[in-house]
Amino acid sequence: MAKAGGREAAAAAEVVLWREEARRFETPDGEAYLQYRLLAAAQPRSSSSFGDGGGATPAAAVMEMAHTYVPGSKRGRGLAARLCDAAFAHARERGMRVLPTCSYISETYLPRNPEWNELVITEKEPKPSSM
Repeated sequence: MAKAGGREAAAAAEVVLWREEARRFETPDGEAYLQYRLLAAAQPRSSSSFGDGGGATPAAAVMEMAHTYVPGSKRGRGLAARLCDAAFAHARERGMRVLPTCSYISETYLPRNPEWNELVITEKEPKPSSM
């Protein structure tokens, strides 16, 4: 039982950093990370030809969460989930939607954390393009 407590303490001590220039969330040593890309959301076409003042509404950014990696030496500590927690919180704080293309996120993390589903782009929505 002491081992499990040690793992929990190690996970709690592991900080997640946002490295904007690298487009990743990572541990301080950079060994465990979540890689993302920013995409432009597809804008629905308006059927109205007047009343919009001629200005376009800027597209909301979409964070494509593409890859999560935790080395074998750090597995079992909950780091992948902590990386995802940080990335989803970041997206929510900035009004972004999320396109999870990482299998860990879509198959494991989201089913265990349905509170983030409101941010996820559904199959019915137009696909975003690269920024």
